[in-house]
Amino acid sequence: MTHRRFRPRDLASGSIAGVTFPLSGLRVLDLTRVVAGPFSTRMLADLGADVVKVEPPDGDLSRLWGQRRGAQSGFYAQQNAGKRNISIDLKAPGAGDLVLELAAEADVVVENYRPGVLDRLGLTYEAFRGARDDIILCSISGFGRGSSWEGRAAFAPILHAEGGLIGRQLRHDGGDGTDPMLSIADTNAALHATIAILAALRLRDAGGGGQHIDIAMLNTMTVTDDYAHHALDGEPIVRLGGITWRTPFGHLLTSGNNRALWWQLSTAGVIDDGLGADASLEDKIRVRAERLEAFFDRDRDAVIADLDAANVAWGDVRDPMEVFDTAVAAERRLSTEIDDRAGGTRRVVESPYHFSSAEAGVRGPAPHRGEHNAEVLADWLGDDGVRLEDLAASGVLDADEPVDAS
Repeated sequence: MTHRRFRPRDLASGSIAGVTFPLSGLRVLDLTRVVAGPFSTRMLADLGADVVKVEPPDGDLSRLWGQRRGAQSGFYAQQNAGKRNISIDLKAPGAGDLVLELAAEADVVVENYRPGVLDRLGLTYEAFRGARDDIILCSISGFGRGSSWEGRAAFAPILHAEGGLIGRQLRHDGGDGTDPMLSIADTNAALHATIAILAALRLRDAGGGGQHIDIAMLNTMTVTDDYAHHALDGEPIVRLGGITWRTPFGHLLTSGNNRALWWQLSTAGVIDDGLGADASLEDKIRVRAERLEAFFDRDRDAVIADLDAANVAWGDVRDPMEVFDTAVAAERRLSTEIDDRAGGTRRVVESPYHFSSAEAGVRGPAPHRGEHNAEVLADWLGDDGVRLEDLAASGVLDADEPVDAS
């Protein structure tokens, strides 16, 4: 299986070989960590923005998760590929002033600290507006600014519980309810934050000025919940989704419920219950359930041919380790390879945007902490190296020792 190889791109301009990325020229100051904020800014970077991640001296928590290569974890690489990195100790005297200087050169600032944290450091929306009056500040938190729950710690599983997702699974699957192995609340918040940022940029271009965008993970959980109407209408929840079948060739999932599946198969003439019109409902339910079990207890080619003939949507219940190695994974470019900072390459997920006459995708490796201190100060603030030395000596700037293989 071949994969799209890493091609070094100009992170500052967002272009390569004359191809323009949609957000080329946009500057984003990234004050985020873990998932919700970094995923949003990763997508902005993939679309061409110059994203500068501000990382504290103790590092992003996500550096601890996943396989480590070249002092980088898989989780951190996935969320931060293609960004530049400047390490600032926000608690050091003068650090806030440096952040505001950088913000004055940025189009967008994204942060996902708990509400009030940046305010106590003097980094309020008013302070950012003072640096640039049309700045777009996007704040992502668990329960939103100004809510009675704003001070609560809020990782994705907490929002899965408070948003009703785990409770719904508990009600329908029984047991104690388990958290899904996917940070749905984080990724929902990230994508809605990205939409809001792009909308705010459009509004600013039309003369609407800057914005402070307040994204609560709780809101993004409920708005993307296609079962929410049941709760709002006060009616019992009817499970849609799909059905998983045990077959001789592994687990197979079909869309819809048993009734819909039977209707599609029987209408296509590939299954029949053999019962007369006067058969009881009890007999129909029993016999049809038996016939469906027998339908899937055949060889793969026969089952798939009949499902396709009846236009039934189906999918193999695939092991997650196989997802990125299918033919369609290569065709749709689900992954790409980046410099692993250890003399080789590593695979990361690729962005899903496929344009007819523009490009999107990972534009570089994940950065080391403070790797671009000098570069960013020079590009954004015109520093010739003097301030870099002063800021490092005063403890405002920090950096990890280089670990790239020679």
